[in-house]
Amino acid sequence: MGSPPSDIGREESERQHRVCVEAFAIGKTEVTQAQWQLVMGNNPSGFKCPNCPVEWVSWEDVMAFVAKLNASSGQRYRLPTEAEWEYACRGGRSGERYCGGDQLSALAWTYENSEGMTHPVGQKKANGFGLHDMSGNVLEWTCSGNDREYQGGEQQCPKGAPNYVTRGGAWLFKEATARSASRSWDTQDVRNDFLGFRLARTLQ
Repeated sequence: MGSPPSDIGREESERQHRVCVEAFAIGKTEVTQAQWQLVMGNNPSGFKCPNCPVEWVSWEDVMAFVAKLNASSGQRYRLPTEAEWEYACRGGRSGERYCGGDQLSALAWTYENSEGMTHPVGQKKANGFGLHDMSGNVLEWTCSGNDREYQGGEQQCPKGAPNYVTRGGAWLFKEATARSASRSWDTQDVRNDFLGFRLARTLQ
């Protein structure tokens, strides 16, 4: 995880280090508005579009969605940890600046090409694991609290953390935030039209 000192746009919190993750599955795309509507019976998004990522959802809202989905499906879905998210973003490859390569316009909707809105999921090039939109479109909640020093919090899912990590950049932000190593965080009650999520699940 993290970035080398030479990475343009690098922040101090991106210390390079090795982590191990257990086997897990993660969504091919962000959760869409249609999927949210099916589970929750509403659509809180600012940019109404069934196949666009759901946004304007807080970490607390996502927890309510996950609880309801698990109760109806019998599964154990959750948010990915920050370590899982970055592992998935990198797609089994090292040295790529963004989630799927170095050519951002082919991979992501960002400030430079989004025309000020989200877009339907899966339109941009997938990364090495076949995952779409891990860079750009909407920032994605993780289940990890903000551990700025990378002391192990990136592999945990605490309850009641002061802040939770978000990853991936968004339609509103410039290219540096779409980097594989870029980190941000918000309090659990924050909602924005550039903030969504994708699901994960532990594999036995």
